[in-house]
Amino acid sequence: MYDFAPDPAAPKDVLYADLVSAARALVAGEPDPVANMANIAALIWQFVPRLNWAGFYRVQGSGLVLGPFIGKPACIRIALGQGVCGAAAASGETQLVPDVHAFPGHIACDAASRSELVVPVKAAGQVIAVIDLDSPDPARFDAADAAGLEALAAAIAGAVAECGGTAP
Repeated sequence: MYDFAPDPAAPKDVLYADLVSAARALVAGEPDPVANMANIAALIWQFVPRLNWAGFYRVQGSGLVLGPFIGKPACIRIALGQGVCGAAAASGETQLVPDVHAFPGHIACDAASRSELVVPVKAAGQVIAVIDLDSPDPARFDAADAAGLEALAAAIAGAVAECGGTAP
């Protein structure tokens, strides 16, 4: 059993360092990428406040397919380049969106979402998945959140690599 206890008063850099450490502990020795993504989605939900969706989309062929997540039911397939997740997967760059309603082509899976942070997960230089966080709060995410989630994506890439395909 794992008992992680994030400190809600901790500065973001400490919170994300603790999240990365917890994620490494959870995936250590576990070869199943779906199980690893499921546990990491749960950790994100536990560590990162004010979310209404946290999870993964996996690169499969020329698009994204829903992976393990916590939140309301979501879009199952997203084309590369479409929406915030598709943009992150196609560009290989983090997408920090303070107002999803202002993002061209935003795909609204949950009408309550107001801001979004999507970070690509890369293995061998290729995007294999994205980590997607949604919040009902406008401008919920900042550069510290992006840096923390990028560190998490780098730390767990090998543990989720078997699920991904290739992206440009």
